[in-house]
Amino acid sequence: MFEAIATVCALSDPTVCRDMLLPGLEAATLAGCDALVAQNNPDVGRFAADYDVGPIRCEPQGRVAVFANVAPGVFVHLGIISDANANNQGDVANLAFVIGESAVAVIDSGGSRKVGEQVYRAIRQETDLPISHVILTHMHPDHVLGAGVFAQVGAQVVGHDKLPRALADREQTYLTNFGRLIGASDFIGTQVVLPDITVTESLQLDLGNRPLNLQAWPTAHTGSDLTVGDPTSGILFTGDLMFHQHAPALDGSVLGWEKVLEALQDLPYNQIMPGHGGPIIDWPEGAAALSQYLDVLIADTRAAITRGDSLGVAAEIIAQSQSGAWDLFDLFNPRNATVAFTELEWE
Repeated sequence: MFEAIATVCALSDPTVCRDMLLPGLEAATLAGCDALVAQNNPDVGRFAADYDVGPIRCEPQGRVAVFANVAPGVFVHLGIISDANANNQGDVANLAFVIGESAVAVIDSGGSRKVGEQVYRAIRQETDLPISHVILTHMHPDHVLGAGVFAQVGAQVVGHDKLPRALADREQTYLTNFGRLIGASDFIGTQVVLPDITVTESLQLDLGNRPLNLQAWPTAHTGSDLTVGDPTSGILFTGDLMFHQHAPALDGSVLGWEKVLEALQDLPYNQIMPGHGGPIIDWPEGAAALSQYLDVLIADTRAAITRGDSLGVAAEIIAQSQSGAWDLFDLFNPRNATVAFTELEWE
């Protein structure tokens, strides 16, 4: 397989460059790829503003993200259990794609355009059907920053109705902070892409005899959580409403998350793909560890407030009994304790 790429460099520093994939221009032969480039004359600048774009050329296919085929038409990718850094390029969230008879839907897109390109290549190894939708399960950058690749080939971006405002408010922070963590070269071309379609309550997408049921939730893990159910396989894609092995991260309401987690367990699915960990776990029994963590987080926070602990003291002791159950606990639990304390002190 050959694909079209262009070397893209920062205008401010010509030494900061990377080869960027131009999706939609793939062919089995070099001649076929060259012909597609000549026929389509792609507008690279639209997706690489503020960069110097070199000539478009065709080369053998680049790095492909690893996906497991867990059910007919369902492919899942296990994100690295780590904070985003230069080694993983933002590939720290679970991602998926579902293939119907007429189209493909991507569920979350990774923490950089470079990760999104690797996901795109994985899809193209399985099917040449159009990618109709990229569904973003919530606002966090490790799930949304690869979406530009799919928008470039005409996919509609779908998210919670609170997602556009959440992304617009955080766009510069996400791009600055993730760019610093991942590195300027590998982050080239990464954009925040706002949804074309928003979900207020529920929405069904049809990929061709393959319905996907999208549901928007009240504030829980974040204020923009969306789940994707695939009745055909019995798999529910929860985004970060479910964590496994990776320490939970609270950026919304701990009480809301507890209620939503209870509601998720009543849905008619027997497996889930959490936002981190797994990547496939049995349901609803797989909810037990997160449910226990949230219970402890709430109970310990209320106890700290009753004792009159300061926020600084409370953040160091809340939920410490859970430390052995989760990877990256010391990185995420203090923030969770702070968010929970700020919410519950007004009960």
